Amino acid sequence: MTWTIPNILTLARLVAAPGVALAYAAFPRPAADWVALSLFILAALTDYLDGRLARAWGQESNFGRMLDPIADKAMVIIALSMIVGLSGINPLILIPTAFILLREVFVSGLREFLGADAGRLKVTPLAKWKTTVQMVAIPVLFLGGVLRLEGAGGGIVQVFGIILIWVAGGLTVMTGYDYLQKAIPFLKEPRS
Repeated sequence: MTWTIPNILTLARLVAAPGVALAYAAFPRPAADWVALSLFILAALTDYLDGRLARAWGQESNFGRMLDPIADKAMVIIALSMIVGLSGINPLILIPTAFILLREVFVSGLREFLGADAGRLKVTPLAKWKTTVQMVAIPVLFLGGVLRLEGAGGGIVQVFGIILIWVAGGLTVMTGYDYLQKAIPFLKEPRS
C-alpha cells in the first residue's frame, strides 16, 4: 500500500466511524452529540474528497478501491445504529434504517460471492445519489436530536431528517434491486 493523501483520507474515515459511537462513551450529552455530528461531517467530506483527489492526481489504488466501500459502510452503519438508539427506536427512523442496513449487508455479500466478477457491479449514478442523501440525512438527524436535547427546538430539523432518511431508504431499495438484477446472470452459473 502506498501512503497517498486519498488513501490517508479513506483510512481516517474508517477510523472516524467508531468514533461516532465512542463519543457517547467519552463525553456527556449533549457534548457527545456535537462530537459525533462533527466526526460524521468530517468523515463524509473525506468520502467526497478521497476519490476526487485520487482521480485528479492519478493516485487510484487497489487499497483505496478496497477500503473506500468498507469505510463508507462502517460510517453509515455505526451512525444509523446510534441514531436509532438515540431516537428511542422511533419507527419513522427504524424502518428506513432497517432497509439501508439490509442493502449494505446484501450488496457486500453479493460482491464477496461474485469475487472477480464483482467488478461488473459498477457503482451507478443512482447509488451515488443514495450515498449523498444518506450523508446529508444522517447529520441532519444528529442535529435535530441534539437541538431537541438542548431545548432549542429541532423539531423541524428532525422532520427534515426523517424525510431525507426515507428518501435514502427508497433509493437504497432501488439500488439494491438494481445490483441484484445485474448479478442474476452470475448467480445462475455453476460455480466451482
